Amino acid sequence: MTRTWRVDDVVVDATTAFQHVLIGRTAHGLTLFCDDERQSADATQLVYHEALTVPPLLLADRVRSVLIIGSSEGVASAMAVAHGATRVDHVDIDAETVRLCAQHLPYGYTPDELAAAEAHEGPVRMHFRDGFDFLDTAEADGTRYDVVLIDLPDESEDTEAQHNRLYEADFLRRCSSLLAPGGVVTCQGGCPTMWRNRTLVTAWRRFTEVFGTAVYYGSDEHEWAFLSGRLDHLDDPVTTMQQRLAGGEGYRPESIDTEALRAGTVPPHAVRASVRASSRP
Repeated sequence: MTRTWRVDDVVVDATTAFQHVLIGRTAHGLTLFCDDERQSADATQLVYHEALTVPPLLLADRVRSVLIIGSSEGVASAMAVAHGATRVDHVDIDAETVRLCAQHLPYGYTPDELAAAEAHEGPVRMHFRDGFDFLDTAEADGTRYDVVLIDLPDESEDTEAQHNRLYEADFLRRCSSLLAPGGVVTCQGGCPTMWRNRTLVTAWRRFTEVFGTAVYYGSDEHEWAFLSGRLDHLDDPVTTMQQRLAGGEGYRPESIDTEALRAGTVPPHAVRASVRASSRP
C-alpha cells in the first residue's frame, strides 16, 4: 500500500543531518513531511497533539515537570505549560528541523518562543540532543518528571531503523525511572487499522509488560493511537481521567471530552487479543 500526497506549493525542501524535511501546502494546509512521511498538518495537528498530550496530562497525579522527546513543532510544549507545568524540557536531536518548523508552520513555536526556549528563558527549555543521552544526564542529576512524552516518527518495521531504539522496552523502563510518584510515560503507538497495526500491537504489548497501568487512547478523528503508562496500578484510570477533565483545571482540549475518553480508551479487538494470546502458557 502506498499513500500519495499532492503538494501544491513547496515552502521548504531541505536535507538536515538526520532526515529529509519538506514543508508544503496540501489540502490540509501547511504540512510537515519527514523522510516522505506526513508528520503534521495545519488542519489536523490539534486533534493529533491533543490525542497525544491530553491523556497523559490527565493520568498523571500532578503536572509540574514534563520531558518531551521529539515533537519538533512545539505544540506539546505549549499544551503542557497550559496544563500547569512550570518546567518543560524539550529534547530534539535535529535543531534545523525544529527551527524550520518554528519559522514556517502556523502552529507550535514561533521564532521568538523558540529563541527563548533555546536560551532557557521561561518554562520551556530546548535541548538539541539525543534523547538517549539526555536520559543519562537527567538520571545523573536526579531530575524527576511527572510526564515523559515521546513523539517520534513512526516505529519502523525495518529492524535497522535507528529511531526504533527509542520505542523499545528498555527505553520505556529508562524513561519510567525518571518519573516522580504518580508520573506517566506516553508515546504514539501506531495505526489501529488492521493493515497497519503491527507496530501498535507490539507497542501495546510492551506497555502492558512494563507498566502497572497502561491506557490506550485511539483518536476518534485521527487515524492514530497513543499509549500511556504508570508504574503503579490504578483500578479505574479512565474514570480518574474523566473526573480530572470534568474538573475544568489545566489545559482545556477542543477535541476531547469525557465521552471521547471513555470511547477512545478501549483498544481494538485485534490489539487486545494479541496481548491475551502472548500471555498464554
